[in-house]
This record gives sequence, structure tokens and C-alpha cells, in this order.
Amino acid sequence: MGLEQLSERYAEHNRVERGAGFVFAGPERIELFRRYVGGPGRKVLDLGCRDGSLTGAYADGNQIVGVDADRQALAAAAGLGIETRWADLDEPLDFDDATFDVVVAGELLEHLRDPRRVVADVRRVLKPAGTFVGSVPNAYRVKNRVRFLLGRNPEDDPTHLQMFSPDDVRKLLEGFEEPRLHFIAGRLVGLQPRLFANDIVFSGRKPR
Repeated sequence: MGLEQLSERYAEHNRVERGAGFVFAGPERIELFRRYVGGPGRKVLDLGCRDGSLTGAYADGNQIVGVDADRQALAAAAGLGIETRWADLDEPLDFDDATFDVVVAGELLEHLRDPRRVVADVRRVLKPAGTFVGSVPNAYRVKNRVRFLLGRNPEDDPTHLQMFSPDDVRKLLEGFEEPRLHFIAGRLVGLQPRLFANDIVFSGRKPR
């Protein structure tokens, strides 16, 4: 699928399923991303930034480059005063080695054909001791397991190409120091995070 087609697909999906300003797992995820990005003075690469709804939480005082396949959403993100790049994130990142203090990938990896390659590219463009922060849906939560047992597709989002368990996320963070996982957005998260969390927020630090 070409970039223009990809843009049209995600523009339609975002318009119908998400809507402007939508942030999945809202307040909890916003606070965690703000904490891990930090600042001011950070150079941040925001992969899959969409319309900047989450980006705005950590844009103040930081230099942000937002990348997305949805050209319409990027036009909205540009209103934050950030630099934007229109690109297919299944293709290699067009940035030099050791360029960014932080790379963000919020609700992105589940949409990609080869997340491990993308994570390797993230490691490449991060500066030594730089932070990688992201999130993915908790695909093996109880809700999805019940759907599977009922003979239904556990994932109802047609743009999702991958499903991640907590162990899958930990494997993606191999090679990063201080890996952390947070289980969020679910009324029973405190009882059993792996089963009831809707989302997994993760972070890791590139070795010096």
C-alpha cells in the first residue's frame, strides 16, 4: 500500500473511530508520557503522533518532530508549533544516528508490520542514555479472551496488525536499560493487571 493510500485509510479510521482530540486511556497515559518525556529542552521524536492530542502534554519547552502516515492529522498537529513529517512508519526512519533525547511511540507498534525492526531503528536514532516511551493495547486482557472463546476476533480494530502481551513488550525492550511496564485504564487493574488493564505503557533507556 502506498503512502497516499495509507494516509486515506488512517484519515478515515481516525475520523470514524477516534475523532479529533481522542487519547486512548486518557489521563493516566498522558501523565506517564509527560513524566517520561520530561523537559524542558528535550529533542523528541513522536512516532504516530496523529493530530497531536497526546503530543500537547509534553510539547511545552521541548523540540518535537512528529511523524505520521495520516496527512490530515499531521496538519492539525502542526498547529502545536511542532515540526511534522509525513511518512510510512514501516519504512526506515529518515533521521541520523543519535539525534533524539526521547522517542515516543504511543499506540503505534500494533499497527506495524515489523515492530522489532522499528524498535531497532528507535534505538539507532536515540542519543546514548535517551528514553524510549510508548504504549500498546493489552491484547490478552479478559475482554479479548472472552471474544476469542465466543468465536469472535479478539481484536476489533482492522488497522491492528499485531497483538502484544506484557511478555511481548518486555522482549521488545531487550537491549534497553531500566525497562518499565505500567498497566493502566481498567476498573480492576489493581486486582490483576495482566487480565484487566486495557493498555500497557512502557519505557526503557538506551545504554550510554
